[in-house]
Amino acid sequence: MLQIIRRTVYAALLAGIMATLAAAQGRQTSNPFKLPSDADIRKILADRIDTLAGQEDGIGIVVGVIGPQGRRVISYGHLNQSDARPLNGDTVFEIGSVGKVFTALLLADMAQKGEVALVDPVAKYLPANVKLPERNGRQITLVDLVTHTSGLPFMPDDVPVVDESAAIKYGPQQLYQFLARYELPRDPGTEWDYSNIDYWLLGQALASRAGTVFQSLLRARVIAPLNLQSTDFPLPLSPQLKSRLAVGHNAVLQPAPDFYATSIYAALGPEAGGLVSSVNDLLTLLSVAMGYQHSPLASSMASMLNTRRPIDGSEQALGWIVTGQGEDQLVTHEGSTWGYTSYIAWEPGTGVGVVVLSNQLTAVVDIGNHLLKSSTPLEPPTVTRHTEINLESKILDACAGHYDAKEEGVFLIVRERNFLTIQTPVGWGLPKFRLRPESSRDFFVAELPIRVTFQTDTNGQVNGILVYPPRGQHALPAHRISLHE
Repeated sequence: MLQIIRRTVYAALLAGIMATLAAAQGRQTSNPFKLPSDADIRKILADRIDTLAGQEDGIGIVVGVIGPQGRRVISYGHLNQSDARPLNGDTVFEIGSVGKVFTALLLADMAQKGEVALVDPVAKYLPANVKLPERNGRQITLVDLVTHTSGLPFMPDDVPVVDESAAIKYGPQQLYQFLARYELPRDPGTEWDYSNIDYWLLGQALASRAGTVFQSLLRARVIAPLNLQSTDFPLPLSPQLKSRLAVGHNAVLQPAPDFYATSIYAALGPEAGGLVSSVNDLLTLLSVAMGYQHSPLASSMASMLNTRRPIDGSEQALGWIVTGQGEDQLVTHEGSTWGYTSYIAWEPGTGVGVVVLSNQLTAVVDIGNHLLKSSTPLEPPTVTRHTEINLESKILDACAGHYDAKEEGVFLIVRERNFLTIQTPVGWGLPKFRLRPESSRDFFVAELPIRVTFQTDTNGQVNGILVYPPRGQHALPAHRISLHE
């Protein structure tokens, strides 16, 4: 669900995918592609985990691979610090935005059965009192939502701090109020921009059409037909699945808060990707998508790739992102929450797919792409431990303000009670986070690997910040501005 700095991260992901595709073009059909051995994959995982923290911190990764020779599962790590059970193919993880593939499959199946049409206006399936934005007489359609081309933003602009109690109270009523006042910046269907709101609204419409709630609909129409034993909604999580849940860890290697109970994602969760799942279940999803396994959803799964809209050199299908052409296509989706990361990818040309799930907020896309083609490099993992300290109120007050970063937008630092919060530029698509001090000038965000360093002039007055985004991007300088600047 969480897309960290959408376009920046997407560009990095696309670069890795393109490297995989370029390498794939050199394959010869007389020399069939072979996945790495279990031992080689386990070494990759061990190197990654031991560099990050070590198994003693309860961090781990599970990888699933599937191809003409069948499927394999390789893991490293255990459930948590107090539970030495090793991770395996049935270990449960939050899968974030990978869950959007399930919502898109539900739409595809309902369209295949004639219950809805992709070009139907979404308003057709919502209560009459729901007001949705339009532009130039163009209504938002179901296909606009599923392909992230509605013109709606990534997130609403009025969400509270992620770990505050007010976040729990943010629900559908507030989301509909936001939509009623929102003005589309462009005509629906004209430009891709990743949006959690798109999928939440899509799920609402499909559930209304079926006359039920979304959770029941997805279980009956997608999860049950695929016979997925470890895929469900986290609120509430059954005791059986909870016993197999790997404890998530945030960007500073601490146990992560419940993603779907302590943030705006409690409202967006089910429709926008709020699922838990396992490597074995996601391999089953891939097995059906790749034609290795029969399913009543096979036809609907295949139809998901028939409708596409462009994204900066690749294409958005129903749920899936497709890069490359013909035999060199790569079909993917990634996801993350406060304490988990996920990646699922498959190559129709080679009949090979991968699933990578981690219970720590770290990069895993590079692992998946490297397994598909060894010449795709692995990223060097970087995790720094942080210790939060207490600061005097006057120091916090001196840091609060508006900070303008060239070509990025304005960062808003606010003093709230005894702590600071940071609101990133609208284009980043992130909620408000609490800033935690580790010195009088250095602060960090626990939920994501974001750091902020406050800068001062010769008089000791705060006049700017350096913002360190996640995924290893360079620091962004931003100068302090007045409200009237």
